[in-house]
Amino acid sequence: MSVYNVILSGGVGSRLWPLSRKSHPKQYLPLFDGKSLFELTIERNLCVADKLMIIGNKENDHLSQEALDKFDIEYTKIVEAVPRNTAAAIAFAALAVDDDDILIVTPSDHLIEDKEVYKEAMQKAIELAENDYIVTFGVQPTRPETGYGYIEHKGDKVLSFREKPNHITAQDFIEQGNFLWNSGMFCFKAKVLLKELKKFEKEIYETSKTAWKESVNGELDEILSLQIPSNSIDYAVMERSKKIKVVPACFVWNDLGSFESLYDYFQLNGHDIDRNGNMVIGTDVYTSFVGLQNCIFVNTPTANLILQKEYSQEVKNIYTHLEKNNSPLI
Repeated sequence: MSVYNVILSGGVGSRLWPLSRKSHPKQYLPLFDGKSLFELTIERNLCVADKLMIIGNKENDHLSQEALDKFDIEYTKIVEAVPRNTAAAIAFAALAVDDDDILIVTPSDHLIEDKEVYKEAMQKAIELAENDYIVTFGVQPTRPETGYGYIEHKGDKVLSFREKPNHITAQDFIEQGNFLWNSGMFCFKAKVLLKELKKFEKEIYETSKTAWKESVNGELDEILSLQIPSNSIDYAVMERSKKIKVVPACFVWNDLGSFESLYDYFQLNGHDIDRNGNMVIGTDVYTSFVGLQNCIFVNTPTANLILQKEYSQEVKNIYTHLEKNNSPLI
């Protein structure tokens, strides 16, 4: 039995536009002492997994390769021809290994601190996975966040999964005290995950299996991939299986999925903020805010963004608008 860290690196990070683009998603931005979130993810999991597997798309394969070249480690790479969401991506990973191998699936764009606490959580998950459970990780919430899904739990038992709530509902979750942020990280035996996927989403299972069989050196065929229904692993398996356990985690976790979370991280690490809480990202050119509070100015060579910090979740709407109009700015 081997333990694999499977890194999902296909996301775009649309809520961090214009820093994050299709041509250079947020997980590859060297924002953290010259390192990217992708690189930090590899480093963090070297102590908990024997082997490394990367799943990404063909448009960004060169970016993951540039990062991998900085490490003296062996790895397996799966290159998707078209994105088909996390159920298919995770199915490919499970099909690529032996039945009893354990996969620790982690997104490539999360920032996690407290490495020892992280390692302890992973060891608990591996023990549960060895007993044929599918494990998810729930993070202790520190605020009523509306950008995350939640897990209602009692110990390691999952009572329910909840969608991203509004602020009032999120506040209620915090007050109840038995809700965790859904981190989007998982741990399981390959054969257990595939059995559950086949049980609940047979079409995804069968089409993913066919596409994997016809792949060449980990590169998937576009025509076969397009036949795979697009669905998340949460909807396909996690919310339906009776084999789910949760590991409540106490490590510091941030998916840096919005400018508000990036603002908070930069603030904690000494980034300049004026007396009214305004921040500049991306330029050293002197910038002054008049009559504004808690605003963020984001500068890039081809696009600027000015936003109120509390409206960070709505940046995705700009990205969607530009995408519909085939703008070169995405």
